[in-house]
Amino acid sequence: MNKNVVTFLNCDACYSDARIVLFGAPFDGTTSFRPGTRFASEVMRMDSIGLESYSPYQDRDLQDIAVFDAGELELPFGNTERALADIEAFTDKVYADGKTPCMIGGEHLVTLGAVRAAVKRYPDLRIVHFDAHADLRDDYLGERLSHACVLRRVWELLGDGRIHQFGIRSGDRSEFIWGKEHVHTRLFDFQGLSETVEKLKGKPVYFTLDLDVLDPSIFPGTGTPEAGGVTFRELMDAILKLQGLNIVGFDINELSPHYDQSGVSTAVACKVLRELLLLADNNLKRQAS
Repeated sequence: MNKNVVTFLNCDACYSDARIVLFGAPFDGTTSFRPGTRFASEVMRMDSIGLESYSPYQDRDLQDIAVFDAGELELPFGNTERALADIEAFTDKVYADGKTPCMIGGEHLVTLGAVRAAVKRYPDLRIVHFDAHADLRDDYLGERLSHACVLRRVWELLGDGRIHQFGIRSGDRSEFIWGKEHVHTRLFDFQGLSETVEKLKGKPVYFTLDLDVLDPSIFPGTGTPEAGGVTFRELMDAILKLQGLNIVGFDINELSPHYDQSGVSTAVACKVLRELLLLADNNLKRQAS
């Protein structure tokens, strides 16, 4: 593979040297309210130039790790299943080459494609999910492939007790009733995350972050803003608690940059992605040692 011409901040390693492969999944074909997430990864690459590569949160620097930026997948509009298949195929290749995938969505449904690949390689896969929305509907307006249904489709791959949700504050009543029987859900905040991390240590974990877990006063640039979210510092503290997990894949979703013309939401997304890349690389080094 050849790296993208414009890469996310310092993610310019050669493919052969990289531990982590970053790629964009610019798809928002099932967005239920305000579309635009398909522009997130391109805008994040361009705006990442305004961010330092060094993280004072982790005392680590993107200059010191090897991340390959593969650019954007060319996903078809109007064919959701084919878009998911393309994401799955690309993620399969990343796994086959012994690397860890990091995906920038796109709407949250793109997670399903990556998880389909991950569970083939890691049958004992667990999910850690930060979000404002439960995403556990069986269908949305009759459509089972929707960003409102993504965790329900993931559950069908994994089964009971293997999805751990945090920050949830919105959903249909039926989602919450169903979820009590099948997934672990923490409403409103990240209480209990440390205990969950301890339970999951040694197991393969896919981490999926919907940025609308943040309060819209901090992150207005999203298609489905939901009042009552967490602060940036609360999110950062929660991400840092994931240290020590065997993170075999991860993604960041639901930035719609043009709803925040100040650029602040994109800056937030870029900073979160920097921290996730550094954390994932550190966790990979721990797993190897």
